[in-house]
Amino acid sequence: MRDTVIRRRFRGAGSALAKLAMLAAFGTSAAVSRAGVMMEGFYWNVPSIGAGNAGADWWYDHLARQANTLKLDGFSAIWIPPELKGASGGYSMGYDPFDDYDLGSKNQMSTVTTRFGTRTQLERMCAMMHASSLQIYADLVNNHRDGDPGNYVYSYLGAYGTAGAGRFPKQQTDFHPYVAQDPNVPAGSGENFNEFGRDLAPINATPSGYVSNGLNAAGDWLTKALDLNGYRMDDVYGISTNWLTSYLGYNSLAGKFAVGEYYDYTESDLEYWIQTMMSGRASAFDFPLRGDLKAMCNTPSSFNMAQLDHDGLTGADPTHSVTFVDNHDTDQSDPVSQNKMLAYAYILTAEGYPCVFYKDWSADSGCYNLGTYINNLIWIHENLASGTTLQRYKNNLFFVYERQGGQHLLVGLNNNTGYDYVCSNVQTGFGNNVHLHDYTGHCPDVYTNGSGQVTITLPVATNGMGYCAYAPAGITGSFTAPVTNTTQEYAGATDLDIKPADNTTLETVGQVWCAASQTINEALYFTTTSWTSSTYIYVEVDNPSGTKIASGNYYSSTAQGTKVNATASTAGFYTFKIRSYNTPSGNPKPTYWMDINYHAPQTASGF
Repeated sequence: MRDTVIRRRFRGAGSALAKLAMLAAFGTSAAVSRAGVMMEGFYWNVPSIGAGNAGADWWYDHLARQANTLKLDGFSAIWIPPELKGASGGYSMGYDPFDDYDLGSKNQMSTVTTRFGTRTQLERMCAMMHASSLQIYADLVNNHRDGDPGNYVYSYLGAYGTAGAGRFPKQQTDFHPYVAQDPNVPAGSGENFNEFGRDLAPINATPSGYVSNGLNAAGDWLTKALDLNGYRMDDVYGISTNWLTSYLGYNSLAGKFAVGEYYDYTESDLEYWIQTMMSGRASAFDFPLRGDLKAMCNTPSSFNMAQLDHDGLTGADPTHSVTFVDNHDTDQSDPVSQNKMLAYAYILTAEGYPCVFYKDWSADSGCYNLGTYINNLIWIHENLASGTTLQRYKNNLFFVYERQGGQHLLVGLNNNTGYDYVCSNVQTGFGNNVHLHDYTGHCPDVYTNGSGQVTITLPVATNGMGYCAYAPAGITGSFTAPVTNTTQEYAGATDLDIKPADNTTLETVGQVWCAASQTINEALYFTTTSWTSSTYIYVEVDNPSGTKIASGNYYSSTAQGTKVNATASTAGFYTFKIRSYNTPSGNPKPTYWMDINYHAPQTASGF
């Protein structure tokens, strides 16, 4: 959500009782959490040419160039910035979305590009992430729309630049408060409908189904256009779960990972949203845990370290918990301002699905340059940290816990910046007389005794380094980046951002950034209404120098999905073009869907 308003609700006595009930239901060692580490791949006001920053980079290109490095550092998924163009054009961070079908391809809001780049740059970035086997999570802002002239009426450019010809226009009765609040909105009747923009009403909008069907179709289009693997859902506190659950089951969205920004520090509220309102379909960011991690780091002398034992949503339901230290919102107004690595040591060795903040990880100018330490913990997370959690030693000064999966992992946390602590005869599950190594490099090797116990010294927490992570000595390994193809869909229609199969001129469909010596497979699906035997669609593929290297004709008798294949001689942009011939008056410019399967280079050159 934007930085202008941040919703924050804190835990009370009621939620503490709820937590006890949850722990009783789940057991003190809850279910095994998912593997992988996510990165939030941006921060607020990232520098970009699109925002008028001379000498800056397009953010999509900046991320694309790092895709292979991120995978080799151990990341498994990237949460990319909001894709839709915002009402503030090139200066927008995307949380003020305007047109559901403008990814940086229409001349609206005083710009063609978004802050982060063009649709073509976005597609290239996604293809390069897939080329290194990174998953891509889109940032979906479905609570509201911005940029109307003040009357709750939205109209958009069509593919030919015609005003008012774009898909999914909106009117007053598509929004609250012109219609009643939707059912099962967590914010309820007290929601401020003007908090972030014009508040969409997917359930109660009139005519019935217009907004819900429009949002569903737009989400499906986006998923196919970028070959998405999951979603971060903005401000779910203001969205009806009646609609949201159906949305996440719609067409290409079905079965994909989803995590909601339920900005609430009341753990029982998050658990109710996940299990009751969403029927377990989505995860949530663990704000309650993050609140305690902030206190642990920022005010160490007053924080009780024993609180970390099965803390937050993660302690109750780790399979639906996404843990984090900071994000684009909290970094601005409520940051973990010191000893941050101690918080990362927790989320990258504990249960839950950890999310690393780009600004914390990166060495870019203005970022916090913690990548070396975070990468070490990612290695530990992926190679050593698995299974349920058992607390081994805790008091108000430090916390020691053991992950029970694999060869086990014993983690110690000390947030005292003045003293180390010796923890004697800590019981472990490693067995007797086992050689243990601290894979953080902070502490010397130790051995368990004849009873499987160990004595460890927790280091001083200077700069947040008061942590250790012991496992049997000799474990090695590195991350790889297997090559993966991507399939991106280009839909051409009069009311979209790509023109239909025009019957007067050869039009560009799009460009794909393909690796050298690789096959590009294009499959076409098209409308044949009123076609005659002489009607056909022509498709052409041009290499980076503009020379045609493949083409094909599609008649009404041609099977849907028939392919045109081309081989990329060199790395670069390969351009797809289309035209229709002898089309009938009832269907002069046929709509089509072009699926292009290819793989991009793993490393960047030429941009």
